[in-house]
Amino acid sequence: MNSELRRISDNIVDAAIKAVLPDEAVKRALNGIEFTGRVFLVAAGKAAWQMANAAEKCLGDRIQKGVVITKYNHVKGPISDFTLVEAGHPIPDENSFSGTQAAIDLVAGLKSDDTVLFLLSGGGSALFEKPQISGEELSDITGQLLACGADIVEINTVRKRLSLVKGGKFAKICEPAKVFSIVLSDILGDPLDMIASGPACPDSSTCNDAVRIIKKYNIKLSQKARELIEVETPKELSNVTTQITGSVRELCRAVENECIKYGYEPVVLTDQLCCQAKEAGSFLSSIAKTHANSGKKLAYIAGGETIVNITGHGKGGRNQELALSASVGISGLDNAAVFSFGSDGTDGPTDAAGGYVDSYTYEELKNMGIEVFDVLKDNDSYNALKKTEGLIITGPTGTNVNDVSVLLIG
Repeated sequence: MNSELRRISDNIVDAAIKAVLPDEAVKRALNGIEFTGRVFLVAAGKAAWQMANAAEKCLGDRIQKGVVITKYNHVKGPISDFTLVEAGHPIPDENSFSGTQAAIDLVAGLKSDDTVLFLLSGGGSALFEKPQISGEELSDITGQLLACGADIVEINTVRKRLSLVKGGKFAKICEPAKVFSIVLSDILGDPLDMIASGPACPDSSTCNDAVRIIKKYNIKLSQKARELIEVETPKELSNVTTQITGSVRELCRAVENECIKYGYEPVVLTDQLCCQAKEAGSFLSSIAKTHANSGKKLAYIAGGETIVNITGHGKGGRNQELALSASVGISGLDNAAVFSFGSDGTDGPTDAAGGYVDSYTYEELKNMGIEVFDVLKDNDSYNALKKTEGLIITGPTGTNVNDVSVLLIG
């Protein structure tokens, strides 16, 4: 391993995550806002605790009660007398359902001068859920979609129609109270109706879209689920005001600024990366081979969210798979490294945020008798990168604005 490149990469990761934490963003969104009646807080997503904590510091006892639903191990301590629930992600579980029911109970029966402060972040699709089918079937449908390589927009289009709260339905439950929604975006292009499946946003997707996705991936549904797919979601909401704060663009900008500090000339390739993780890793390594002898220190940055087509039974995540795939192409190049990480600190069902590889990784694994192509086929990038000390471990960060992948050359 190139210890100097690894040190620089870790520093870039740390600085970029700090730059997109939601605390200041929530404070900015609340600055100057006057709430006339009672205020009730509902926060859902991987960054829910962080966002709720910032809101409580701003508003204090103006908030009557609160319900916070976040991923396991993401609660960092009590917040006032709020109800704090840790639940399943990416597959919702009984805690997701009971926590969401607590939020529904909190907002039911409010008055027209009341306000629901709704703090939403990535992961909300699984964490903020009250299904109209059994939890077992919902988990099965979500698992089928993930295994087929469906993207987040496709998954959310289906889940909206199976839920009591998604696709604008939560805002309808809050009526006649007003909803002031602060959204931390984790979807490319910031489509409000797709972030956490849009609980407080009119739904732009249609029943026809959902049916097309079910047919495209040959998803197996019960008769009740098929009937729900045909029920249209709200297309207008008059009680909602929304502010989007934070996105993958800010994450890319933070990485760009940090690369400059280390003398790299940055190039942001895209902030809407959306393809197979292995293909993205191969593409970055192709760029490395083209510019390896330029004599310059270059940094190529790609933000977005890749997908993994599950073909094996190993352990890993999209960022780890992207990095490991890149290790083949950059093998033997001078001073080249690729690292990729999720801003929320978790990558797939692992404790890693992502992965790091450099010019030595491929040969290191080969000398251990490990063939990268076999590892990728088995989706076992976590265990391979662990052997080369290539895992990026940050722990839960409190934010979630997609992923970023970086190629350093020179």
